[in-house]
Amino acid sequence: MELYQLTIHELLDRLRVGETTSVAITASVFGRIDTVEKEVHAYITLMRETALAEAERADERIRKGEIGALTGIPVALKDIFCTKGVRTTCGSRILENFIPPYDATVVEKLRAAGAVFTGKTNMDEFAMGSSTETSFFGVTRNPWDLDRIPGGSSGGSAAAVAADECIASIGSDTGGSIRQPAALCGVVGLKPTYGRVSRFGLIAFASSLDQIGPFTKDVEDCAIMMNVIAGYDPRESTSVPEEVPDYRRFLGREIEGWKVGIPKEYFIAGIDPEVEAAVRRAIRVVEGAGAKCIEVSLPHTGYCLAVYYIVAPAEACSNLARYDGVKYGFRSGEGRDLMEMYKKTRAAGFGAEVKRRIMIGTYALSSGYYDAYYKKASQVRALIKRDFDEAFAKCDVILTPTTPTPAFRVGERTDDPMQMYLSDIFTISTNLAGIPGISVPCGFTAAGLPVGVQFLASHFQEGRLIQFASAYEKQAHIEQRRPTV
Repeated sequence: MELYQLTIHELLDRLRVGETTSVAITASVFGRIDTVEKEVHAYITLMRETALAEAERADERIRKGEIGALTGIPVALKDIFCTKGVRTTCGSRILENFIPPYDATVVEKLRAAGAVFTGKTNMDEFAMGSSTETSFFGVTRNPWDLDRIPGGSSGGSAAAVAADECIASIGSDTGGSIRQPAALCGVVGLKPTYGRVSRFGLIAFASSLDQIGPFTKDVEDCAIMMNVIAGYDPRESTSVPEEVPDYRRFLGREIEGWKVGIPKEYFIAGIDPEVEAAVRRAIRVVEGAGAKCIEVSLPHTGYCLAVYYIVAPAEACSNLARYDGVKYGFRSGEGRDLMEMYKKTRAAGFGAEVKRRIMIGTYALSSGYYDAYYKKASQVRALIKRDFDEAFAKCDVILTPTTPTPAFRVGERTDDPMQMYLSDIFTISTNLAGIPGISVPCGFTAAGLPVGVQFLASHFQEGRLIQFASAYEKQAHIEQRRPTV
């Protein structure tokens, strides 16, 4: 196997015994990028020169016996995280040339652990989308079928891992933007509990929903990444001072006797038959591992989409008010006065989907409508959280499909926002409730497209998720295929 095909833990083992170097690994990854990136378009900005310099410094530390959790490992960053001296665009024209003066906390932690940054990955503009088609910088393609989308909004991060254009990556998840593309690209993606990973330096979409998590090639790598990025940050007001365990300790443990909740509301009319069949096989796998599957109910599931598309746009219209062409980012030169400059800057700087959500959010928060929309949505959100609390009183984890369909074709849903929004129907509820979720590959369709299964746990139970996902991964024996790109 080529170095770029290996996992974090496999590469760390080789680095420790001197079988390879970070420079060799990084060169291998960039060789792969040179081969496939023109077809996949996973990146907005590549950091080749700085990456090779970081790799040389990593090798120097390794020679001294100083090896951290990610020393010398090439990692990609979604272009929503501030990176000092490297442009951060959020996939938007309005931030096309924005260069932050500081690093996000997650970037600081990865850097401190020795990671080598390959670049900033493509994404739906301001994380608003489910297909990575709304990016100002063009569409990312699914490595398994270049005519299909990779999911979104973290599609570039998922595609980069699936296509071996990095060893692991980081994304953000507001309504499924880690788990949905992970499922469609055949990789592992984890959304932690809200407050588990610092959002400092994450450019906000919806502040009460956004969370940061890893994309990896297997569950062990996911545990390694979580060990690095999790933890309290006093600079971030929603960061929770909860003790962080060593997530690798949960790997390889048995799940015999565990109760697994199967929510009846998630196996619905309209789910693709091949997706349902793959998830049903996953249920049989966990039963074969000694777990007991029981039916649970999440009765307010049917309201999740409506609640999300009030809460998220309302918060987005507030967060995006700062992009007015004054302090930073794109500015239209056509305005004759300040107000006209504002209007023309935002009209030209934001794409259609971002404008749609700003308008929805502004309407929901407007005088006379706040109680009818945002307040009511917040009340139903509390009921959705209560559903999960009651379910977890009966079971250890919940098992669901990650997505209702495999990856759809590029352009298939761009003219139908509701169909696009339905892509996240199985993932939105966890963001509303603030609980952790992980998507793990569970098979392929007849056309060779990946399918993911989602495991959910109660607040701050990422260790439990990793234990369950690790046991499933070991027991399932999913065929090891490589993308066609």
